[in-house]
Amino acid sequence: MSDHVFERITVPEPLLDTLRQLLGDRLSTNTAILTQHGTDEGWHQASPPDAVAFARSTEEVATIVKHCAEHQVPIIPFGCGSSLEGHIAAIHGGICIDLSQMDQILEVNAEDLDCRVQAGVTREQLNQDLRATGLFFPIDPGANASIGGMAATRASGTNAVRYGTMRDNVLNLTVVTAQGDIIRTGNRARKSSAGYDLTRLFVGSEGTLGIITEVSLRLYGIPEAMSAATCAFPSVDAAVDTVIQTIQMGIPVARIELLDELQMKAINRYANMQHPEAPMLFFEFHGTPASTQEQAEQVEAIAQDFGAQAFQWASRQEDRNALWAARHKAYYAAMNFQPGKSGMPTDVCVPISRLAEAIRETREDCDASPLTCPIVGHVGDGNFHTLILLDPNNPDEVTEANRLHDRMVERALRLGGTCTGEHGIGYGKLNFMQTEHGDAYLAMMRSIKQALDPHNLMNPGKLVPAESSH
Repeated sequence: MSDHVFERITVPEPLLDTLRQLLGDRLSTNTAILTQHGTDEGWHQASPPDAVAFARSTEEVATIVKHCAEHQVPIIPFGCGSSLEGHIAAIHGGICIDLSQMDQILEVNAEDLDCRVQAGVTREQLNQDLRATGLFFPIDPGANASIGGMAATRASGTNAVRYGTMRDNVLNLTVVTAQGDIIRTGNRARKSSAGYDLTRLFVGSEGTLGIITEVSLRLYGIPEAMSAATCAFPSVDAAVDTVIQTIQMGIPVARIELLDELQMKAINRYANMQHPEAPMLFFEFHGTPASTQEQAEQVEAIAQDFGAQAFQWASRQEDRNALWAARHKAYYAAMNFQPGKSGMPTDVCVPISRLAEAIRETREDCDASPLTCPIVGHVGDGNFHTLILLDPNNPDEVTEANRLHDRMVERALRLGGTCTGEHGIGYGKLNFMQTEHGDAYLAMMRSIKQALDPHNLMNPGKLVPAESSH
């Protein structure tokens, strides 16, 4: 596990008394609840807060923040806890503000293709509610994450190749600042030239600048038709070359997912499936019946040029679900590939033209290692993930896992990419920010943090490296 040691503050009892008076039994110091709120889905060491405050409104969040600011106590926002890089760990102690009870869909403007929701609304909840309107929200990071958390981490996922990421689909935010003020970063107009783009500043800020309490989102019409396809390839290079040519030809594919040979072997074993144990691409096409058929035929022709075989097609929802079942089981299959091992999940993103090189060299590194490392990729936008299986109590395996992880990131940076395409920084990837961005960039980030959060109360120790971190 991570071996960081952080200095924790002591939360004064008068603050806890004040919050108890405000929240009643919605302020918890129960050990199990504290542990839950200091533990994410990644492999980093858990770090529970001193108390968890369950808020129900923006005004309540603002009041809690004002009391914490008065005592200079750290504040850590919490949505669903599905992040992977230690984002929610209370590494310096403090108060966790849980937004899960802020779960109201406040307005849906079907004519304008937008909606406004509280931060605790989950992705699946929103799409269930939208179904009757003929609209949907396409960002799918895999987990049933909260919308506030998705905005805070600039989430993306399987649909990003067509619909973009949270950066592209958040219209404006309601944010509680480190001083407890409430601001709205925009309005319902689709564009504005009125001032700094604060919406984009807070999207991806990982709770370090303020707490997102409401989110206005861009919506889309549910496609008239959807079709899906899978096919196997003789090599990862052939699969990625298919992706590159598909993107360069402008074919509007909704999803393109890559699962490597090891991942397919894990899925077959876990789910008793019979897929080829070879690199595979999973496609989805959205549009009219005619356009989805045309897209599928174009992609099939490209794939066959690169040696693809074992094509399977599906248009009916149940058949599409069956085809995509392997992709949806990928994480659990990989985690069960070696029972008793833990997983170190990580991701990078590179320009599409360098994707084959990045994945091939990563696969060669992993094959030469004693550790097992399946690879999955949202390859339509150059993003791929490795799950490194290891025994966290074995120092040699931890060292080797960190070596593989570091080489994967260093390779991505060398190829013009980034240390993370969607997992974010948290505190797990802080060490790579200096290499990726350099001194001047980080100095500007620190200036913004200092201006908006001068006492470093908002999720301290995340995203923005300390000045001495080189």
